[in-house]
Amino acid sequence: MKAVIAMDSFKGSISSIEAGNAVAEGILCVFPDADTIIKPVADGGEGTVEALVSGLNGRLCETEVSDPLGRKITARYGILPNNTAVIEMAAASGLTLLSENECDPMLTTTYGTGELILSAIRNGCPNFIIGIGGSATNDGGIGCLQALGFGMLDSKGRQVGFGAKGLSQLSNINAASVIPKLKEYSFKVACDVTNPLCGDNGCSAVFAPQKGASSETITIMDGYLRNFAELTKTYNAAASPDTPGAGAAGGLGFALMYYLNAEFESGIELIMRETQLESAIVDADIVITGEGCLDSQTAMGKAPVGIAKIAKKYGKPVIAFSGAVKSGADLCNQNGIDAYFPILRQVSTLKEVMDKTTAYCNLADTAEQVFRTIKLFKKGDQYADITKLR
Repeated sequence: MKAVIAMDSFKGSISSIEAGNAVAEGILCVFPDADTIIKPVADGGEGTVEALVSGLNGRLCETEVSDPLGRKITARYGILPNNTAVIEMAAASGLTLLSENECDPMLTTTYGTGELILSAIRNGCPNFIIGIGGSATNDGGIGCLQALGFGMLDSKGRQVGFGAKGLSQLSNINAASVIPKLKEYSFKVACDVTNPLCGDNGCSAVFAPQKGASSETITIMDGYLRNFAELTKTYNAAASPDTPGAGAAGGLGFALMYYLNAEFESGIELIMRETQLESAIVDADIVITGEGCLDSQTAMGKAPVGIAKIAKKYGKPVIAFSGAVKSGADLCNQNGIDAYFPILRQVSTLKEVMDKTTAYCNLADTAEQVFRTIKLFKKGDQYADITKLR
């Protein structure tokens, strides 16, 4: 049996690779000779660096950067064997780096994300994969650009301050001090957000409230971003605030598009391509996927369904495991997942089930029992069609 295991992380508990190892352990208890192929899964958000570095034998690097409020912290990024840097902007500019009373997109900056890129360039990386989920910012990405040498200047020719407040001071953009050869580097952005930069569906209106913005500052910031978009046309005439994805990460998407010529792609599709998941599925007997919670949102295109669609392209059976199952999970059955199984083994507190050791054991034990069931219908090298066993 060849089993391809592509588990998303159980966020806050076990990583993609750890989940894959747990499933493999359960399978091997039943089929000791099984060929278990573990592929890392991420969607561009939390866990992207860990998934790609561990799955593709890369290495982790640490560097000092600015957090969303400009304080110095240590952040990690990955470098793959082909010298591609893998960066999560949330490692430097993420919401989880702030306490609740510190959240204020008028002040928070993406400067640290630019510092991560700069560190990777100094380490010889010409190519980048950047996940831009989980931001604390709404500065249009100007902080990131400033770190890379762009002049985001006020009326007196000085660099503007951090955050959306800095956007309010912006009157001129200058590229004279941009780091050499920046245009020669390749940037791919893992992003599933399609919001424009401005307007009712823009980043200020849709995402800024969860970052601490008030109803008053939402309108103000939207105006600042419109002005930024107009000024950007003096640098890149093609710049448009209406481009899908421009509003991702508080407008960092816009900056990456029109200053770094970044290519945007669905997070899960980008990761699946980088890890060559499809080629592994071609001759698999079964595909196993899953995530922390299966619900209606899973069926709308999250990682497990993306994996299932590839498996069904080759007629492969797909099962999924999850920490919890919520309303609407049955839609997964209509989107390529043949059966799904929650892994909870007994009544427990949330803290107990999120414990790494507990989650790992629950997943391994559940996988073992599911594959014991599969073994009942295995005859030689073939699997019976269960629908005909009546």
